Amino acid sequence: MMQRNPQPLQPSSWLDPLYDPKIRGIIFQVLLVLALAFLAYEIVTNTAANLRRQNIASGFDFLSRTAGFDISQSMIPYKSTSSYAAAFFVGLGNTLLVAALGIVLATLLGFVIGLGRLSSNWLIAKLSLLYVEVVRNVPLLLQLFIWYVAVLRALPMPHDAKPIAGVAYFDTRGLHTPLPLLDQGGWLIAIAALTGIALTVWLNIWARQRQEQTGQRFPLFWSSLGLVVGPPLLVFLLLGAPLHFEQPTLGRFNFDGGLTILPEFLALLAGLAFYTASFIAEIVRSGIEGVPRGQKEAASAIGLSNAQALRLVVIPQALRLIIPPLTNQYLNLTKNSALAVAIGYPDLVSVFAGTVLNQTGQAVEVVLITMAVYLAISLLTSMFMNWFNARMAIVER
Repeated sequence: MMQRNPQPLQPSSWLDPLYDPKIRGIIFQVLLVLALAFLAYEIVTNTAANLRRQNIASGFDFLSRTAGFDISQSMIPYKSTSSYAAAFFVGLGNTLLVAALGIVLATLLGFVIGLGRLSSNWLIAKLSLLYVEVVRNVPLLLQLFIWYVAVLRALPMPHDAKPIAGVAYFDTRGLHTPLPLLDQGGWLIAIAALTGIALTVWLNIWARQRQEQTGQRFPLFWSSLGLVVGPPLLVFLLLGAPLHFEQPTLGRFNFDGGLTILPEFLALLAGLAFYTASFIAEIVRSGIEGVPRGQKEAASAIGLSNAQALRLVVIPQALRLIIPPLTNQYLNLTKNSALAVAIGYPDLVSVFAGTVLNQTGQAVEVVLITMAVYLAISLLTSMFMNWFNARMAIVER
């Protein structure tokens, strides 16, 4: 009987670990990290060399220097002798203001148009469809120019402006309205308002827990409205209505006093709100159509009207489909606000990445700060919407 001779063992090689997929993957990742680190090093060193060649000092000390320019709209005290840091916060505040108001208006308008797309009324459905198809297919920058040049710039000059309800004026310089000012003791109204908001939050938490335990709904809307409006209104009346209005008066070239809303702000707000609303409308329509038809039929079977079924059954379930893409639209609106520079609205990009950068030459620092701000706003918005989405999710029992 023949016996097979065993094959001699091959000597091990230092290349053998490369045949292990795990080790090979680790090596490739290390090489990638080293390549990225080298690229970052080259970018930093070349940038530093270019700055030294142009005699530009790097760092953030420039933020404490005097800005030397005025800003047409500011929510905080600012004048030309303020620092570049103050100009940064003015631009940031203006960006947050137009983004927040734009999100609210776009959401309300988008929901209305989205519901109109599903209306049984032929005219309303077709008009909603026309709005969506026209507005979302026209570039946003062009819409901003239309609002600013064709609409607001076509208004009369201040001396020719006609009063609106006898108290406000709308002209090429903006919307001039009375400015409400609180007299002595007005801070008590603010404390009462904050107290009402805190009580509303507590009431919502308690009502949610009560509904989970007993299945009974609590009239949250009217109760929350009473808590938010009631305490400050009561304090306001007890203090003898400490409020007066500063009226706008026509001066030599423009209106003085009162509250002036710039046409650049109005054009940007209208453009962002109407443009984003066209996308939100389609999100709302698809979300509502994504609710199973059986849910609507069940709501009708238990005697709910169409409005009740929509409010109590359809929309709460549709929100699970609406919120994720709605987050993207909120982020897009915030980032699209940077187009304000095209119509002269003093937002963060226009003031800080524009005027401040041109005056200081600190391009690297200014761009890094601007990028970090938009990144932080986007991340905070995403975190809030993810939290809200988790709150609206159906909990399995």
